[in-house]
Amino acid sequence: MTAYLVLDLTVNDLRDFLPYVDAIPAFIAKHGGRYASKGADPVVLEGDWSPNRLVILEFPSQDHARAFLTDPEAQDLFARRHRSTISRLLMVEGEP
Repeated sequence: MTAYLVLDLTVNDLRDFLPYVDAIPAFIAKHGGRYASKGADPVVLEGDWSPNRLVILEFPSQDHARAFLTDPEAQDLFARRHRSTISRLLMVEGEP
């Protein structure tokens, strides 16, 4: 079943963040993922949610998404994202 990773982020250090932006697409593709939305400015239509920038990644399954998140070769990139942004990440299953 399809899985989506939804990342809401605020970039605090663009210079440190840019190498992540350049390198992470290869890891997304490595695990069968693709961008469904890339750095979009969200428009809140209901409620008091206030996301800053959204990235939505689609993977063939939750196992693929988890393999992406735990890929040993990508951990330095994730550490770079964590130190250069404020990030909120969630995973949700899609419809079969």
